[in-house]
Order: sequence, then C-alpha cells, then structure tokens
Amino acid sequence: MTQLPEPAPLLALFTDFGVQGPYMGQMRAVLHQCAPGLPIVDLFADAPRYDVRAASYLLAAYAPDMPAHSILVCVIDPGVGSERPPMIFRAGERTFVGPGNGLFEIMARRAGNFDAQSIIWRPGNLSASFHGRDLFAPVAATLARGAEVATGPIDDDAWRQSDWPDDLARVIYLDPFGNVITGLRAADLSPDQTVMAGEETLLRARTFSDVAMGQAFWYENANGLVEIAVNQGSAARQLDLELGDEVTVP
Repeated sequence: MTQLPEPAPLLALFTDFGVQGPYMGQMRAVLHQCAPGLPIVDLFADAPRYDVRAASYLLAAYAPDMPAHSILVCVIDPGVGSERPPMIFRAGERTFVGPGNGLFEIMARRAGNFDAQSIIWRPGNLSASFHGRDLFAPVAATLARGAEVATGPIDDDAWRQSDWPDDLARVIYLDPFGNVITGLRAADLSPDQTVMAGEETLLRARTFSDVAMGQAFWYENANGLVEIAVNQGSAARQLDLELGDEVTVP
C-alpha cells in the first residue's frame, strides 16, 4: 500500500492587529518569504486588543481547531520591546511562537504536558515595536521548514500567570454578529444553569433556532465556551455588553 506523504505544516496567525493597515500583510509576506509554498491562515486578526489575559482563554479554546503540527504565530504584545521574553511553546502536537507575557498560560494548564523555551536567536535588524514581523514570523517559518532555531531555558516566573482563574467569567470576544463569547467552559455548567449578563438572566438553549426571534440566551459554542446570543440579533447591543464585562453564574 502506498504511504501518503505527511501534509505540509500549516502556519496560522493569531493577532490583535485587525485587517486594516499593513501589519497582517507584512507578517504574511515574511512567512511566505521564509517558508514559500506553505499554507497560511488567519485564526484571529481581531483578538481583544492589548488584552493578553482575554486572548489567552480565546487561544486555548480555538487553537485545537488547527491541524496537528500547525505552527501558530501569536502576537498580543502590548509590552513589545520590553524585557518580556520571546518564546516557543509546544503542546498537543502544535507549536506556538510569541511573547512570554501570559498568552500561553491557559493552554499550559489545559495541556498538562508542554515544552516552553526562550528564543535566543535575533535577526540582524530587529525593530523595537514590531517583533511579530521581525522575530516571531521568521522563527515560525524556520520551524515550519524543519530547521532549528537557537533557544534556551525560560523561567516560569517570566511567562506564567498563576493568579489567573482557570475559567474567566468575563466577555473575551465580540464577533461581527454581536455574539458574546466568554472565558467560561460550558462543559462545567449544568443543562439548566442560568447565566446573568447585563441586567438579564439567560436560559440555556442548544442553538439559535430553539428560541424565538429576538430572544437572548446562552449556549455552548462550537469551541466549548459559554456564548451569549440573540436569535437573529446582536446580544452585545441588546444586552449592552462590551469586552471585559463580567458575567455571573448564580
């Protein structure tokens, strides 16, 4: 029987850059130049801006969608150019490259077994403000080609965030439809559990069509998180919810 070749590694971008402006294009250009021919996808271009903690819960929920052996370039980096360490994080057959600022904290907890290393390699020209383009993208592309990058040990105190909760009872993402994603895992809640958001107490439903048009509810989204929605409406607008707002599980 003919053995099929293993698929090429997938490169994925997880950033708070947004799609406007040059930043995503510059990142993609470096990945293409350093690892030509490899597929590149955007997992998130609009992760919560500057909010490393919220992004950590979001990344932990959505990274498992990426195929095994994917390499994710993760840049939520308000401390770019500071002493925070650049790092490579490996867990669950996936590799992550990004800042050691807590972004990989929740994945580390849920993975159990992981490997974390500091990136020692530096490019000849490293800007103070765009490590995503100058450092993280070249490192990710190098790894995708199967080549080595100079690394060293990393102190847990430099990148772990032990005081963060295992689940975050706050809004961590608003999608373009106005659906409200929280940092809570739905598997930990009972089928009859209510969730309080804004001024409303919400019942659980399986999906949008299970409630009347215009009704707010919560459900387990496709990535296992508690999501608040309105059937054919905007939960963010109807419930007046914003990023960082608290939700309550009575």
